[in-house]
Amino acid sequence: MGKRQSFTRAFKLEAVRLLEQSGRPIAEVARELGVRRNQLYKWHEQLQRKGPDEVFPGPGRRLGRAAELARLQRENARLQEENTILKKAARYFARESA
Repeated sequence: MGKRQSFTRAFKLEAVRLLEQSGRPIAEVARELGVRRNQLYKWHEQLQRKGPDEVFPGPGRRLGRAAELARLQRENARLQEENTILKKAARYFARESA
């Protein structure tokens, strides 16, 4: 499996502009740019839905509350797993000492 490609915000905006203004089929534009056709569809749809100022914010990093929520969820899952292990260990040692 190959390395996942990443494209800059400027590249994505220019790709969608080229798609809209060229009048050529999306498969041809995608092939010319070296991207998958469905990726170009996705970028176009995102631009239409969010607008040029809010689309393609960055490399996928969550900001603010979303990042904190994700961190807390990961920590919660880790602590629950540790708690389960400790409970099993306590039952084992209680059985051994009885």
